[in-house]
Amino acid sequence: MSFNQEPASSDKPARTAVLLINLGSPDAPTPAAVRRYLAEFLADPRVVEIPRLVWWPILHGIVLRTRPRKSAAKYAGIWTAEGSPLAVWTARQATLLAGYLGERGQRVLVRHAMRYGSPGIGEQLDALRAEGATRVLLLPLYPQYASATTGSMWDAVARWAQRTRVLPELRCVQRFHDDAGYLDALARRVTDHWMREGRPDKLVMSFHGLPARTVALGDPYHRECLETARLLAERLGLRDDAWLATFQSRFGKAKWLQPYTEPTLRRLARDGVARVDVVCPGFMADCLETLEEIAVEGRNAFITAGGKSFHYIPCLNDSHPGMLALTQLAQRHLQGW
Repeated sequence: MSFNQEPASSDKPARTAVLLINLGSPDAPTPAAVRRYLAEFLADPRVVEIPRLVWWPILHGIVLRTRPRKSAAKYAGIWTAEGSPLAVWTARQATLLAGYLGERGQRVLVRHAMRYGSPGIGEQLDALRAEGATRVLLLPLYPQYASATTGSMWDAVARWAQRTRVLPELRCVQRFHDDAGYLDALARRVTDHWMREGRPDKLVMSFHGLPARTVALGDPYHRECLETARLLAERLGLRDDAWLATFQSRFGKAKWLQPYTEPTLRRLARDGVARVDVVCPGFMADCLETLEEIAVEGRNAFITAGGKSFHYIPCLNDSHPGMLALTQLAQRHLQGW
């Protein structure tokens, strides 16, 4: 094995850095770009835990031939002049985090990376080391730990480490599903919306789904999602019958974490619930899964089933409460550096 050339030595002082990490996004809302993204994403054995001999013919023979065009049309519907919403919000969060930390006397480097797509994790770690970083805090923007998200991030970091001669000190924020600042920011996001729009008959907290078998395999994700939902409901002062937690983004025919979001929205409408608000506490930034799957498809499901009013409550994005939560989270994990 050969190792990468080390950055040229300089008189730069040793620096501390924070690397915000999100899932990723295609570079463009086109079938070709979506195909490249999905090929990387769905080839990750932590994302699809099916033996390669079984999964590879399905992935390359069916999924990558049919799904990119459909997904590209959905991406096109949410794309902005600046690019992918997820990429735009994550870059903005990194810029703001540097400022928030600087205001608190912590002059640290801050960059962002994507697990799939660009900028890549290894690419950004190389850039930070070139800027003199000898200590790096990894801050994945996944409040709830899952093997398919935070675990996969560590795989990417490990691959980078295998070809790096001089490794920096590394720390990681493994999870923050029950973090007080994060929960306060979510509660503020919801209550601000209710102050403008009034309260719903039911608040639905929709989390990204995972195959149901991950619970039996020991993944803590399901438990942490339910804990987040319970703690948020407590902060909002909601009765047990005023909210529920659901799971979205099911892929394939296997059983996934339940209840599923879209069927639940249809059932609520049929049961006479007139207004539903949906918030997505597992996403720190709006993306395809929130802006299209919930705000468009979820709304259509609820309204066509007889519901009267549907409100999607945006993610924390670059809001002050959300940035303050990230800043406090980073500060705690940077102590001693």
